[in-house]
Amino acid sequence: MSQLQVNRINDASGGVLAPISSVMRNRIINGAMVIDQRNASASVSTIAGDTFIVDRFNTYTTQASKLTGQQNAGSVTPPAGFNNYLGLTSTSAYSVGSGDIFTLFQNIEGYNVADLNWGTANAKTVTLSFWVRSSLTGTFGGSLLNGAQNRAYPFSYTISSANTWEQKSITVAGDTTGTWLTTNGRGLIVGLGLGNGSTFSGTAGAWTAGQIYSPTGATSVVGTNGATFYITGVQLEVGTQATSFEYRQYGTELALCERYFAKFSGTTSVSLYTNFAVGFGTSSTLVAGQLWLPVDMRALPTLTYSGSLRCADESTNPAISNLILNTQNTSTKSVQLLATSTGITQFRPYFIGGSNSATANVSFSAEL
Repeated sequence: MSQLQVNRINDASGGVLAPISSVMRNRIINGAMVIDQRNASASVSTIAGDTFIVDRFNTYTTQASKLTGQQNAGSVTPPAGFNNYLGLTSTSAYSVGSGDIFTLFQNIEGYNVADLNWGTANAKTVTLSFWVRSSLTGTFGGSLLNGAQNRAYPFSYTISSANTWEQKSITVAGDTTGTWLTTNGRGLIVGLGLGNGSTFSGTAGAWTAGQIYSPTGATSVVGTNGATFYITGVQLEVGTQATSFEYRQYGTELALCERYFAKFSGTTSVSLYTNFAVGFGTSSTLVAGQLWLPVDMRALPTLTYSGSLRCADESTNPAISNLILNTQNTSTKSVQLLATSTGITQFRPYFIGGSNSATANVSFSAEL
């Protein structure tokens, strides 16, 4: 089947409901919460700032440790057709101040929403849909924002039954004003409020100038100790109606995530000495190694690492005391690692990798 063909959904009587494009209909990446490179399904506590729960889904909170997040938190059964979800749990009954922000969001790259034509008279209508489950009921909210966060469309939705999966759909007419990036910067922010102060709240249902994350009076998840908020099947698509969730092959979804974050690790007894890069000694204390990234990343990445790392030749395994990127490298396809060690023989080939450590890893971030 050609990629440009469309699929059609038949109703129970055999009639055609609607044509559905099979090419990147969903602008959300990892909407089924399948990919979790950073945390590998472990629980994390949110910091004051950004905390990724699963790939591409980030929380921003102005207060630390008010939420914990995890892939499949609480081990509830996902809605039919899904195996994973993102779960958040409030750790206290926090009274949100006027300047507080608690939001779950995904930044969408400008290239992936350029065709929406937002900021012009030809702005397209979009529909956001998702499955949500909470221990709380009431009116919840979220917002669509531009990258500069000076244009926002607050929206509301209702959770009617506690601890029950419900599917929600919000249709938004595209913004005909404002500045909307269409390159590799932050083109669109899709956010769901978890408790936002009055400074960052506004009237639902209309575009407004300002940094608004949810409608005034929306339910605050962080306001109730132990409150849960679970979500999956997040989809943003062109049109006035939500269509069935667009599933992509696992390898495709992983590659889409790796454009923004890629992690190399050794996690089993077989891979405790996993090699990440190969290079050579440039002096008695430095090894330069080349590592090819799994995909072309959005921008030049930053490096983080943890666990025990080593340089290895045919007979020695000197430990690495520091690992950095060669800043003269300007490629988004590969990086050069500079490993500081001791006892290195100049010009001898070396591997850079884990040193009998299941937690050894190197990660590269080009997040928006």
